[in-house]
Amino acid sequence: MDKVIDIEERIPTLRERRRKRTNRKFLALLFIFLIILMVLVYSQTKYSKIQTITVNGEDLYEETEYITASKLDVGDSMWSFNTEEVAGDISELDWVKNASADKKWLTGVEITVEEYPAIGYLEKEAGYQKLLANGYAVELPVDKVDGPIFTNFETEETRLELSAQLEQLDPEVSNMLSQLILTEGETASANITLYMTDGNEIRAKLNSLSEKLDYYPSLTAQLEDGQKGVFDMEVGITFRSYDDVYGPPKEVMEDEETEQP
Repeated sequence: MDKVIDIEERIPTLRERRRKRTNRKFLALLFIFLIILMVLVYSQTKYSKIQTITVNGEDLYEETEYITASKLDVGDSMWSFNTEEVAGDISELDWVKNASADKKWLTGVEITVEEYPAIGYLEKEAGYQKLLANGYAVELPVDKVDGPIFTNFETEETRLELSAQLEQLDPEVSNMLSQLILTEGETASANITLYMTDGNEIRAKLNSLSEKLDYYPSLTAQLEDGQKGVFDMEVGITFRSYDDVYGPPKEVMEDEETEQP
């Protein structure tokens, strides 16, 4: 026969369960209240504000350029911005290849940038500008020219093609470039003249420059000692000495005239 439990015996148990359930709800509400209170107090302290903004990887421009582009200021809330949006704003700068932004500890922001590398110097009437791999000419004065000089590359198309061709060059050859002059045309197939550090001159098409210059070391190895001249690479590849192209040096001609009876 089943035992019958009196309702009076169950009431204390029900009351205990109800009391525990009420206590849990109260503790949960108290915890939430304390969290909200802590957030409110924290938001009013200096520890919720940006105290430092650092920039890594900058070379072409001062870090202030990147901080301005980030749209952040010391004193802004650490929680008022999205790091991906900040990185996107900085990446819109013409000379920036990649950018990232990270929150460091509680009060710091660290910005890291990768600038486009310089491929040489664009010659302008007022001086020289660094030319970057993406065709952008840095609008800052240049104190020292320590790379190839590019003359008459006025259009973005020719600068981009120039960059693409130089990127494919063997370092042995690219280190020998002294000056590149665009002599005719304003497209990727423009004619250019190159002056090399070893004293030779090259005439070529811009869009086939890297392909033809690959042969340059082996071509110069076939020249006689001290022989210098012009390599024409516009169609095939031919070589003529400077005497054949421009005539003998003036000093030599004067000596020959003096020797005539």
